[in-house]
Amino acid sequence: MLQIRPAKTSDVKAIRELVDAYAAPGQMLAKETVTLFESVQEFTVAEIDGVIVGCGALHILWEDLAEVRTVAVKEELHRQGIGHQILQRIIERAREIGVSRIFCLTFQTQFFGKHGFQEIEGTPVAADVYQELLRSYDAGTAEFLDLESVKPNTLGNTRMLLTL
Repeated sequence: MLQIRPAKTSDVKAIRELVDAYAAPGQMLAKETVTLFESVQEFTVAEIDGVIVGCGALHILWEDLAEVRTVAVKEELHRQGIGHQILQRIIERAREIGVSRIFCLTFQTQFFGKHGFQEIEGTPVAADVYQELLRSYDAGTAEFLDLESVKPNTLGNTRMLLTL
């Protein structure tokens, strides 16, 4: 039976395996294990019979803005609605904590589009917020800001935004 729940530190090994499966062919940015532990509280996982089969994270960027990161489902379980349930829970969590916009960088535009995400150009934040976000050390924030410094590290994916 499928369960969607917050991640635990004991899930990091399985999250690591999911990330590695997608990072190797260039479909997702690789993440260090220490980064996964540092951000475990951001993750939602999908579990079937005690086995983690999917994950996704919600990373707060600003008062009203967050990023969906690291959405992955075991390849053999694609098209069974698991990714949709993970993303739905992430969107619910964003609403619960007061976020009104969710950003993502993805190759899966159709998947995110089904949830209301739309392709964007530019950076949809006020100039003062932009200046504050420039102070972040987070690579995802730099990608959101579309900074030239991260261009060589991007995968060529699409920037999308959902307004809640």
